[in-house]
Amino acid sequence: MSNRTHTFTVVGVGIILIALLIAGMAWSLFLGTVHIPAHTLWQVVASKFVNTITIEDPRQGALNDIVWMLRMPRVILAALVGAGLAVSGVIMQAIVKNPLADPYILGISSGASTGATVAILMGVGIAFGEEYVGIMAFIGAMVISFGVLIIANMGGRANAIKLLLAGMALSAVCSAFTSVIVYFAKDKEGIQNVAFWMMGSLAGANWDLIGIMLFVILLPIVFFWFQTRILNLMLLGDEVAITLGVDLHRYRQLYLVMSSIMIGFAVYAAGIIGFVGLLIPHIVRQALGTNHKGLIPISALGGALLLVVADTLSRTIIPHTELPIGILISVIGAPAFVYLMIKQTYAFGGN
Repeated sequence: MSNRTHTFTVVGVGIILIALLIAGMAWSLFLGTVHIPAHTLWQVVASKFVNTITIEDPRQGALNDIVWMLRMPRVILAALVGAGLAVSGVIMQAIVKNPLADPYILGISSGASTGATVAILMGVGIAFGEEYVGIMAFIGAMVISFGVLIIANMGGRANAIKLLLAGMALSAVCSAFTSVIVYFAKDKEGIQNVAFWMMGSLAGANWDLIGIMLFVILLPIVFFWFQTRILNLMLLGDEVAITLGVDLHRYRQLYLVMSSIMIGFAVYAAGIIGFVGLLIPHIVRQALGTNHKGLIPISALGGALLLVVADTLSRTIIPHTELPIGILISVIGAPAFVYLMIKQTYAFGGN
């Protein structure tokens, strides 16, 4: 496929995904426990940009709160978290040169889980306020990320294999520590909260959180999009990069830290949601190839669409009950991933 043809294909797929994402977000806004007529819903949304509703209008009050304060932040947060997880998966796979990597393979999810468990069952971090569980999860993710870098650089400079092994080792340590805390805990309600939080939920969405997530998700995605040459070189290996005058060592560390920030805030906002960073890059690579110029934006759109649809299903598939989104993603993602691995010829980088 020539560069021009590839560019046109990426643009075409991007336009289709944007249209599907807008439709999915509209569908998500419409569905819920409380039925809101479509024309009323759009009038409530439009009133936020054009003053078309008076104080006496019946669309004010409860309907306004449901649409604008509950559903809209949740839909936007789902799109941001999905985009961040998908792009983080792309970056992690390039860093360790492994198509089976995802945002959690380097121990980041285990670090977040440990942080959340310590907060819920031991009360650590309660001084941070009402959001202390999410903040401790973010701190745990970042501590493990820096720990991976430190261990991987011991005895020589870090490379893809050392980063992967360091992540696996720290992940095992965190999982064991979390299990010990849960095993000795006597707080049954706290254990249930830990289990539910680790399954993922977007129920805590609000506009203040959206403001933070816009900054920590969109800016890194734009940054990585301008780093496509380096990311493409990572797939070819250090030897090829050195012959071209590029030292990948410092780029790996920078990219790992930036990806960890995205993942940490995603965990802070939505709990543990797996499979997005593994499944979406696989699908996009098989459709469009391994060039990160198209892979990053299309993966971001694909991840956003997947999580918006999954979150909508998680809160509507069982009446008056919210199914943890992590469970639903796993049910969808695992069979789809196995199918892709069996039926498709997979290429990664220069291999």
